[in-house]
Order: sequence, then C-alpha cells, then structure tokens
Amino acid sequence: MLTVWVLVCAMMALTRAAALPEEKAKKDDQAETDLVKRTYYGCSSGWSRFNRRCFHFVPKPMTWAQAERNCRSMGGNLASVHSMQEYHEIQRLIMTATYEYKAAWLGGSDAQEENVWLWSDGRPFHYSNWCHGEPNNYRRQQNCMQMNHAAQKCWDDLQCNAHLPSICAKRGY
Repeated sequence: MLTVWVLVCAMMALTRAAALPEEKAKKDDQAETDLVKRTYYGCSSGWSRFNRRCFHFVPKPMTWAQAERNCRSMGGNLASVHSMQEYHEIQRLIMTATYEYKAAWLGGSDAQEENVWLWSDGRPFHYSNWCHGEPNNYRRQQNCMQMNHAAQKCWDDLQCNAHLPSICAKRGY
C-alpha cells in the first residue's frame, strides 16, 4: 500500500512538473502579447497619443535647432501638424502643462528655400494655420515656425535663434 501511494505521488509530481513549462510558456506568450499591445497602442510615459502619434510638450526654452535635437534624442522630431483637430490637441497639451496658450516651436522651417515650408519629420506639408500676413520673413531672418502666436493663437515665422518651449512628436507604437 505504501508503495502504491509513493508511486501515485511520484506520478502526480511528474505530471505537474511536465505541465509547468507549458503553463509558463502560455503566461510568457500572454505577457509578450500584452507588452506588444501596450507598446503598439500606447505612448511612453509623459507622451500623449493622438492620431497614431505621440506628442510631448517640452517647457524648457531652446532655439529651434536645439529643440529639434532634443526631440530627436527622445526618438521624435519637432511636431508637424496635419489638421485643425491635431493643432487643438497640441494646444490642449500646452494648456494642461502651463495653464496658458504659450508660444512653442513646431517642426516647420523654410530655411532651405524661402517660402518652401518643410516639416522636420519629412511628412508632407498640406495643412497650415498661419496668422494673417504670415509668414512674412521679417527682415529676411524668420525661417522657423512657432505656434500660439498673438491673440488668434495661430502660426508665425520667427528667427530660429529665439528661445521657446517646444512640442515633440513621434509615431505611436
């Protein structure tokens, strides 16, 4: 009887041990799936998701080039804007962080060729929200784009060496 009991216990232990790797593999697969979903559908901490992209407000004033370099160090670029809804979402991010519509750098520049505005992320430049009379390249020195300009909170060209906060954007994963 004792021998039968030992054999039954041994079989149960072996059966359980054989099942553990399979259960662990299922748990690992589920954890990997959850991670992929979080990574694909979400944005990193401090970033906000909108239209399959992640946006981040950087309050530290920098030149346009410094801001672009900073965004690149975080895996993005200065933000390009492709619709009024997207622009309002970016404004909301700034308002949430500062309690005002602060001027900030966007990724637009015509430094390569006057009046040919390009986004630093390489996306097409189809949508614009320029203030009346802008861009005007005042004194032929304004090649970088700021947002939330004047009372209308629209876009303006500005000297690239001005120091402003910025908005970074990167693809949502």
